[in-house]
Amino acid sequence: MSPRSPSVNEELRRRSKERLLQAAVEVVSERGYEATTLGDIADRAGSARGLVSYYFPGKRHLVQSAVHRLMHRTLEEALEREPRTDDGQERMARAIDAILGLARDRPVLMRQHMAGLLQAEGFLPCPEQRRLAELLGDTVARHGSSMVDSDYPMLRALLMGAVFSALLPGAPMPVEALRAELFKRYRLDWELGVPPGTEVPGGTGAPDRTGRTDGTGRTDAAGGTGAPSRTDVSRFFATEPARDRP
Repeated sequence: MSPRSPSVNEELRRRSKERLLQAAVEVVSERGYEATTLGDIADRAGSARGLVSYYFPGKRHLVQSAVHRLMHRTLEEALEREPRTDDGQERMARAIDAILGLARDRPVLMRQHMAGLLQAEGFLPCPEQRRLAELLGDTVARHGSSMVDSDYPMLRALLMGAVFSALLPGAPMPVEALRAELFKRYRLDWELGVPPGTEVPGGTGAPDRTGRTDGTGRTDAAGGTGAPSRTDVSRFFATEPARDRP
């Protein structure tokens, strides 16, 4: 049998890495960071365990990359959902709602992520994080900032603080109150973005139409199909052949 071409090998590597990122999000959402091993992630991804260390220096780096992927794709989806708009006020509102929505919908994963940032290894730069930074920086610029280099870090800090406050064990703040404070800070009308209780098919704030209530696979009575579930992350990880993607 003839050896695979470099392009085929590259495609296989890409798909393997995507499966590992998706598996990391799913398993940590279900079990928490400490109870998750690299072997668990590899098994969920259907990958050889040695591949994990080939792509990522360790578990913390893999999980941070996976969460940053989820964050930037969630943000990207929210910013570009229909009706698409270049209005800076609306885009800032969508960005705030997207990040707060992750705290609401994936509390275990986001709590573990925030805790990881406070560990000795701290913040680990990766391509996924850089894409998140680009989207938030663009949001700040479209909102009218003339000092993006200073206003972007402030937005990032405010969003991280809001997520931390929403997930603080024993004393969480309501997401609605945090949203109100951020909207006041950026002078946004409450009706912008995705106000609490608003259904946006396929976007941030859309109800879970698969019947899943969390990352464990438990279901409620809703069932059915329709818009992408906010607990289904598969659309954010390109594990299908590249030539078949639009």
